[in-house]
Amino acid sequence: MIPFRCSMLLGLCSAFAVSGQTPPTASRVEHREVRHGASVGDDYFWLREKSNPEVTRYLEAENAYTAAMTKDLQPFRDALYTEMLGRIKQTDLSVPTPLRGYLYYSRTEEGKQYPIQCRRKGTMEAPEEVLLDLNELGKDKKFVGLGSFQVSDDQNLVAYTIDYVGFRQYTLQVKDLRTAQTLTDSTERVTSLAWAADNKTLFLVTEDAVTKRSDKLWRHVLGTAKFEEIYNDKDELYDIEIGKTRDRKYLLLQSEAKDTSETRYLRADRPEDAFTVFLPREKGHRYYLDHREGLFYIRTNRSGRNFAVMTAPDNDPAPRNWKVFVAHRDHVRIQDIDMFKDFAVSVEKGDALDHLRVYDFKNGTWKEIAYPEPVYSVFPGGTPDYESHTYRYNYQSFITPSSVFDYDAMTGESKLRKRQEVLGGYDPKKYASERLWATARDGVKVPVSIVYKKGFARDGKGPLFLYGYGSYGYGTPPTFSSDRVSLLDRGMAFAIAHIRGGDEMGEEWREDGMLMKKKNTFFDFIDCAEFLIEQRFTSKDRLVIEGGSAGGLLMGAVVNMRPDLFKAVHAAVPFVDVINTMMDATLPLTVGEYLEWGNPNEKAAYDYMKTYSPYDNLEKRAYPAILVTTSFNDSQVMYWEPAKYVARLRRLKTDSNPLLLKIKMDPAGHGGASGRYDRLHDTAFEYAWLLSQVGITN
Repeated sequence: MIPFRCSMLLGLCSAFAVSGQTPPTASRVEHREVRHGASVGDDYFWLREKSNPEVTRYLEAENAYTAAMTKDLQPFRDALYTEMLGRIKQTDLSVPTPLRGYLYYSRTEEGKQYPIQCRRKGTMEAPEEVLLDLNELGKDKKFVGLGSFQVSDDQNLVAYTIDYVGFRQYTLQVKDLRTAQTLTDSTERVTSLAWAADNKTLFLVTEDAVTKRSDKLWRHVLGTAKFEEIYNDKDELYDIEIGKTRDRKYLLLQSEAKDTSETRYLRADRPEDAFTVFLPREKGHRYYLDHREGLFYIRTNRSGRNFAVMTAPDNDPAPRNWKVFVAHRDHVRIQDIDMFKDFAVSVEKGDALDHLRVYDFKNGTWKEIAYPEPVYSVFPGGTPDYESHTYRYNYQSFITPSSVFDYDAMTGESKLRKRQEVLGGYDPKKYASERLWATARDGVKVPVSIVYKKGFARDGKGPLFLYGYGSYGYGTPPTFSSDRVSLLDRGMAFAIAHIRGGDEMGEEWREDGMLMKKKNTFFDFIDCAEFLIEQRFTSKDRLVIEGGSAGGLLMGAVVNMRPDLFKAVHAAVPFVDVINTMMDATLPLTVGEYLEWGNPNEKAAYDYMKTYSPYDNLEKRAYPAILVTTSFNDSQVMYWEPAKYVARLRRLKTDSNPLLLKIKMDPAGHGGASGRYDRLHDTAFEYAWLLSQVGITN
């Protein structure tokens, strides 16, 4: 609990002093807590008071200071925005997705912020039916976020969830597609949903109002006022999610912690029945279900950390009846398994590259889809039809724009359906990408993906933009960005450090960058930066870095460890106040995150986290130029983390390098603005600032 109201201490709490280009100075108000027998102070704790007008005034002063300090960049920012917008085909159409007689697609219109969800019956020559137009729904809103979007089996109804503030707080709406009327069936804080086979029963998961943990499952019959609670997962380490198998036979309720999972299943045509536990949760066992032709397919880590796929009859799925479908492999992680009537697709990752392998049930053989470049990304592209003979996937690279392919499971051929059109004369032949391997301080080889315009001189003088994340087992794929062309064409190379904590090299890669091994993530990033300097791609005074959320923690940690190594830093929605956040179990995400970062109520974990928590390790010394961006309504990393970090760093830093905080006070979320033009304006600002730090201003 916050022990005081700053508004009652106005004499003490004049939140800032700002004049012209003088940086704001946040007030210091004593706050102390006892942790593991020691008294710990936090003079900026008061910034957590979101409703306190002094907090708002301080944040607005930071915005005003940032605007004043970057005023000269406005022409460059505007030029970048125009340039990046000029590469985008603003009126466009996605590749239609066939599903039981309809073709579903989304389209964009020039000048409109959001895509429009549509369908046509049978052929694209048929009349268009608009399912959902976020531009209309959000015409008086500054933020519109679409959560779930599920069409009923008979395709007469769509249930969707929508957020208008950016706090990931979604409201259920149901639309009758026959009449275009929105029904009265609605409820708050819905995080996932699924239809039963009767086309009138909805299963909904809702979140706790305080912790935002998805914890309760409800059953609702359309047209009734009743939302019946049928399950409540009271273990604070777990979140739940409802879904449905592609063959529409079963509803699946997944309970998941960071290291353990459990699935309940229910026949979709028997919505009044109770869910059945497939296999009770067992510490360390993670498993996920799909269903096909009388068999459950179980992706499980029981026989190895990189997962295997087993089968079990749906009428007796006990482990004694499990059989191997895809065996575990030491150096390849099975990310997912997609089941269809005639084939299956194993989605895999190895050597920091994506792979898709296709199994033909008729002849019992596997085929791997081949790709033309050494550094690329591949993702399942969405194939909802269980009886489909083709599999849609998305292929792209640093150089090749996003490309939609349909793979024919019978012939083994891939057909390009659409490649992202990049306007303005983009020529992929002008650019080159490589896969490099940096040696970390403990001898581990860390993959680095890099792209640059041909002719880039490796003389140590080139500017380089290094990106990193390295948490939660989320790898960072080398994807295409038309915005990034603005960097490459100005002579800046772009690289991703695939550091430990992600999943690029398998599950062990993840485990070696979490809990009591978390500092491997930071050391890897520093070692990759030094490697790129040694290889003469750049130098310390030409190296800029970026990371967001847990990647913002990465930014704060590496800057504390090696402030001399980087010229400029962009920390987006950064998780920098690690100890204070992880000590507060009332905050969203905290308890479930114990299995990622450790539980600081345990002294060993507390002591370890304290060695890298950015806020707690700020010192009186010189720092590089730093831009911190965040949102007032961010529900994942609360605004006060970056605000406190900037306030404390500004008091301690001994250099004259810029330190800027840019916070969205209007509705926006963890990912920033929701509209595509608004997001592009933000990117233009961030790129203009980073480029200017290495002397590029036009």
